[in-house]
Amino acid sequence: MSVYIIAEFQIHDRSEYDKYDAGFMDVFEKFDGQLLSVDENPAILEGDWVSTRSVLIEFPSEDSAMAWLNSDGYKAIVGSRLAGSTGRARLVKSFAS
Repeated sequence: MSVYIIAEFQIHDRSEYDKYDAGFMDVFEKFDGQLLSVDENPAILEGDWVSTRSVLIEFPSEDSAMAWLNSDGYKAIVGSRLAGSTGRARLVKSFAS
């Protein structure tokens, strides 16, 4: 069953966050994920929006998503994201009928 990571970040140090961005695809492409959206200007349909970036990623399974998040490659770059932004992320399962 596919899963999705939905994340939003408030970037407060662009140069630090850009270090994360620079290494992201090299790490990400080694896993089975698909980057569906990265948007810094989303259309707000309801509620307040304080973030500066939204991200939507699809993985074929929760195991593959967690393998990416726990990989040595991701651990090597995530410090720059944490130093350059605050965020929220969640993993949700696809709708199975």
